[in-house]
Amino acid sequence: MWRLVDKLLSLARRDLLTAMRYRMGFMLHGASLLIEMVTLYYLARAVGPQFHPDGIAYFPFLLIGTSYATFLATGVSAFVSAVREAQLTGTMEALMTTATPLYQIIALTVLSTFSAYLVSTLLFVAVGLILFHVPLGHPNIAGALLVLTLSILTAFSLGIFAAGVQVIMQKGAAVLWLLNTAMAFLSGTMFPVSVLPSFFRKLSMLIPVTHSLDGLRLALFRGAGFRELATPVLALAIFSSVLLPLSILSFSWAVRRAKLEGSVAFY
Repeated sequence: MWRLVDKLLSLARRDLLTAMRYRMGFMLHGASLLIEMVTLYYLARAVGPQFHPDGIAYFPFLLIGTSYATFLATGVSAFVSAVREAQLTGTMEALMTTATPLYQIIALTVLSTFSAYLVSTLLFVAVGLILFHVPLGHPNIAGALLVLTLSILTAFSLGIFAAGVQVIMQKGAAVLWLLNTAMAFLSGTMFPVSVLPSFFRKLSMLIPVTHSLDGLRLALFRGAGFRELATPVLALAIFSSVLLPLSILSFSWAVRRAKLEGSVAFY
């Protein structure tokens, strides 16, 4: 356990030192987030104050939907990038010879980047709510944190799945783009799921993001109690408990298959 923590701290220290060399990148990223936030605000104003999807004002509805979708896309793509970088630099075979399982190495490598994306997303939402004076009423913070925790576990699982796709197909980014597009359409990122045809509404229930957005919006903007949050919380608990071990097994299988085929370092 302590060896794992030591490895994590070493990787986090490395990423922090690397990030400090590119301070201009932080400024540009912050500026892009501010522009995106203002764009969402004026989009909501253009639609009009009468539009309240799921009983929530459109701007906070958009703010939660787009920020979480962006976090999921960037967080999961970090896993694909980690595997691809190892393939490009020729270190993939060397990593496989270490005592630490490859999925742990990839997860540890990505963890600091994944955490940075999460912090950026939380700041984006907080600044948007404060800057545009969005009333929260009586939010269920504990419920929102529970939904967020389960959502992060699910996102982490999807990232490991995506890393396995990169090992097998070497086209993880293309598959990821397709999945992100489908999830953005079906999960209620920019419009409520209720406007979709019946078939797509049923399909959306099989997507973890749908339940993450429902839970976060209910907890933050409608002050829903744990009884009202039971459906999204239970769905996310099932998704995370199934997807995490399944993603590890699938990644291990992908690595074994790549070894047999001699395609470990292909990209």
